[in-house]
Amino acid sequence: MTNRRAKIWRLIALVAALILLGAAGPTVYVAAASFGRITTVTEVPAKSVALVFGAGLTATGEPTDYLSARLDLAAQLYASGKVRAVLVSGDNHHRNHNEPGAMRDYLIGRGVPAAKVVADYAGFDTYSSCMRANRIFGVTEAILVTQSYHLPRAVTTCRIVGIDAWGVGDSSMNNNGGEWQQNSLREWSANFKLASDLASSRQPVLGAVETSLTEAIDS
Repeated sequence: MTNRRAKIWRLIALVAALILLGAAGPTVYVAAASFGRITTVTEVPAKSVALVFGAGLTATGEPTDYLSARLDLAAQLYASGKVRAVLVSGDNHHRNHNEPGAMRDYLIGRGVPAAKVVADYAGFDTYSSCMRANRIFGVTEAILVTQSYHLPRAVTTCRIVGIDAWGVGDSSMNNNGGEWQQNSLREWSANFKLASDLASSRQPVLGAVETSLTEAIDS
């Protein structure tokens, strides 16, 4: 009887271990694929473009604090000569929500020349932003700019779709307490979504190839 009970507990432990492995799998993969690719403005290798992911607008149409922090890093990258142009990618799903336009205006207001800032108006999520950067704007190398908890997934996604991606992350919003922690925990489910997108070969909104970013880099 004791031997039988021990076998049952071993089986339960094995099942639990397999469940845990399955739950951790996407996050472990994302961590491995982005390892060594996340650094600082000072240490990151120079690339042709910075890709900034959207993070919402306020009720008045201005970048949120999270998004402003990302854009400030992108402005630093440009000012320090680490990039030659900036691609801002966000949501423009209706006329009164122009996230890329607000991002572009913010950067211009902080000294980045207008000719050097290109907007992607269909960056509805990380996967779409990375895919469109490569397929529509011709990006093959980039410094990704977002909050630090988001960088592993962003770097991994962009690398998978064909971009030599490095990441520079903002951690200044970490003093927001609960919101930062919630966003960090949400990355677990977001990593599962990435795995699903890859498994299904999901195609985001694409469209015609654009030359605007190449022109901004070369100008």
